Amino acid sequence: MAADGRPPDREGGPVSEHAAPLRIVLADDERLVRTALRAILASEPDMEVVGEATTGAEAVPLVRQLRPDIILMDVRMPQIDGIRATEQILAQMPEPPRIIVVTTFENDAYVYDALRAGASGFLLKRSKAEELVQAVRLVARCDSLLFPAAVRALAARHAGERAADDAARRLRARLSEREGAVLRLMAQGLTNAEIAVRLGVGPATVKTHVAGVLAKLGVRDRTQAVIAAYECGFVLPG
Repeated sequence: MAADGRPPDREGGPVSEHAAPLRIVLADDERLVRTALRAILASEPDMEVVGEATTGAEAVPLVRQLRPDIILMDVRMPQIDGIRATEQILAQMPEPPRIIVVTTFENDAYVYDALRAGASGFLLKRSKAEELVQAVRLVARCDSLLFPAAVRALAARHAGERAADDAARRLRARLSEREGAVLRLMAQGLTNAEIAVRLGVGPATVKTHVAGVLAKLGVRDRTQAVIAAYECGFVLPG
């Protein structure tokens, strides 16, 4: 989303009419929340809610069975919370779905823990319907961070004391100069197209650099890369 909490308008349209709908699982212990989410998503031609879970313990086997593209995961649920459920899903599936944490407060410590566990971004429960839809499409495209300003703030606040110069030096040694520049722009929430314009290269070149950054850091998406960059001090708050 943008700095003011709104998802970006860029690349927010539906997928091609010839593509299969995005398969989505809802995990939330509140029936009202699940009903509202299902109603919003069901109205979109490129989205399909294929299952619901009321706890993290229910969500893990359900996701393994249904193999959705996206999970909307409440961060606070009984039995197993969204953080543990995220960890288990990512550990048990060779090609796990993208996970969006759904939360009430953007500065909740649980949110940062969920992002560190592997969630691709988070969404506030007070978000508007169009924001929810755009967020799902953004995460499905994997081209930018979901809610980049808040992700950066969370990472900076929680990782500041753990940043170490030697870790940052090791990261710089692994990344090429251009990969380091791409990572810093990723941390600003820029899309591949925007990074390409900033660096004066083609989008395909940026995509290659992003893939190189993820591989060298051993992470699965841009959110994890940005968190790693903050935690070792490669990217500094502010």
